[in-house]
Amino acid sequence: MKVKRLIIRIDEEKCDGCGACIPACPEGALAIVDGKAKLVRESLCDGIGACIGMCPKGAITLEERYAEPFDESLAIEHVKHANVVTSVPVCPSVHETYSSDTRKGIEHGSDKLAEILSELSHWPIQLALLSPMAQFLRNCDLLLAADCVPFAYPLFHQTMLKGKALAVACPKLDDARAHIEKLAAIFSKNSPNSVTIAHMEVPCCHGLVYIAERAMEMARISIPIRRIMVSVRGEILENEG
Repeated sequence: MKVKRLIIRIDEEKCDGCGACIPACPEGALAIVDGKAKLVRESLCDGIGACIGMCPKGAITLEERYAEPFDESLAIEHVKHANVVTSVPVCPSVHETYSSDTRKGIEHGSDKLAEILSELSHWPIQLALLSPMAQFLRNCDLLLAADCVPFAYPLFHQTMLKGKALAVACPKLDDARAHIEKLAAIFSKNSPNSVTIAHMEVPCCHGLVYIAERAMEMARISIPIRRIMVSVRGEILENEG
């Protein structure tokens, strides 16, 4: 039975069959057939897009369509028996990492600004790249931040991010429906303790609240929400919840 989800799309007109994408796929879902990259089987593609950054022609993108669900156990067996080699380094934005202590002072010349600490405990942070099965999402306090907020608000790490898992998105430029579905999966699989939504004062940014609310409806779950609105000058205008 096919489900609507993110999966790779290969533009055959752009693809020159170089094969750079093949070892970039941890599941071995790609192969060169008749001089073009092809998806071996839909259920082998996890929809994260580790192969995208390795294509020199920009022939690989992600699209949302009906496809076979990703089968992790099948992918593991496929890699094992097909002798798939994934030795080419891929874009670190798609590699899930987690650390309970990643806080470090920032060095500038000979002076160490020890008071400026990073509170980011995981990677990736873009909502589109997050896996609902990521370890750092389990029973977390989730911060859903519009991607302009960390630039506008100077104390983002110290007062917003500390102790939270982070998901970053743009309600104006991103695919809102895809974000709703991704968040719904995160909510239903991880049951976050709370959700903090940080967005800018500009009207389009309020869409992030809508995305979170629709995701909760889809997941049939109710999670306490705290809403923070930041001005373009970096001031907290609202702090509710």
